[in-house]
Amino acid sequence: MHRSIGKYIEVLKPKETSLLIFIGALAAVVAGKGSPPLNILFLSLVAIALGSGGANGLTNYLDREVDARMRRTQHRALPSRRISPPRKVLPLVVSLVTVALALAWILHPLCFLFGVIGVAAALSWRKTWATHLLGIVAGCAPVLVGYLAINHQLNLTILFLCLLIAAWVPLHVWSLMTSYRDDYLGAGVRIFPVTWETKDAIKVLVGLSVTLYGISIALYHVGNFGILYLVVANILGMAMVFATMRLLLSGASWDAWRVYKLTAFPYLGFLFLAMGLDLWLL
Repeated sequence: MHRSIGKYIEVLKPKETSLLIFIGALAAVVAGKGSPPLNILFLSLVAIALGSGGANGLTNYLDREVDARMRRTQHRALPSRRISPPRKVLPLVVSLVTVALALAWILHPLCFLFGVIGVAAALSWRKTWATHLLGIVAGCAPVLVGYLAINHQLNLTILFLCLLIAAWVPLHVWSLMTSYRDDYLGAGVRIFPVTWETKDAIKVLVGLSVTLYGISIALYHVGNFGILYLVVANILGMAMVFATMRLLLSGASWDAWRVYKLTAFPYLGFLFLAMGLDLWLL
């Protein structure tokens, strides 16, 4: 019984989903100036959790054939056929997304709108050049839902939060693809960055890390954060630039993997946590 449930939870990508829930929650805290209404915060967290998990499950379903051809992903529940036939996951993941969008509508029509856009973007043009652009849109959805559930205004703060995600998503994804370049090519995934010379692709990652650093500092001014956020943003930003520069010098897949791991919770998680703590401590 536990193993059966575990397979379905695995399809929802719990690690990735937990990061999306976390940044959505902190976006709500930022929108509420450190003190969002707890009932709205809770409802938004449920909507983000269900929507992110359901959307991740649907992307796993759509990518199952490509995942089966890659060493890194062939042991996942769907490509390995530990869940067979794969369509058995559809009632669960579709229900999660449906409930999440219903909750988003209750929160605010803008939450519903961006929730729908985020889900649509996550499911469209899988493993094509458009995946990267649409991934940015999907990555912004939890932040938009969390923020707009509390503050119904589209202002500079939420704009720069989305710009932060827009620089972070390709850095996160492309560093992983650079690390597993041969695996992606062997599976027939021929899109940037694996179609470029590795050295040239890494230069783009360096540029993204510098851009991400700049946006995080601009957010300090736009969002009226304090010294805690500024210190954390500088430490994390310099660490990210250093990591990509080291990758540029070495060109090693292991260093690309380290950039990928750094971009996840160590960077994005702590940066959003610093935003919340900064507001709570003011």
